[in-house]
Amino acid sequence: MAFTERDEARQKRHRRLRTRIAGTADRPRLAVYRSLNQIYAQVIDDRSGRTLAAASSLEARDSKVKRADAAKAVGTSIAEKAKAVGIEEVIFDRGGYRYHGRVKALADAARSNGLRF
Repeated sequence: MAFTERDEARQKRHRRLRTRIAGTADRPRLAVYRSLNQIYAQVIDDRSGRTLAAASSLEARDSKVKRADAAKAVGTSIAEKAKAVGIEEVIFDRGGYRYHGRVKALADAARSNGLRF
């Protein structure tokens, strides 16, 4: 699969970011991946290599929902799932994306539902 220059630059930013942050059992990493139409979020404990909670815009399955609204729903869902497994504080990993638009909407929704970062 050929990557575009933009995607290669995002991956380079993400690798650089990941040298500074890592999720632990006490404070796991909230990783965000954004594709053209969907957005995904995972709460990851990097030390054990386990995904503790996951949510995506595919769960809604409503094609009429705007992408920003789907991101808000994913933020709400990931916060609820994280709290269900006893996680209240995370490290936010924006995945090399700008903290803007859908990524910001997901983060704000997760914060407003009780997730601290």
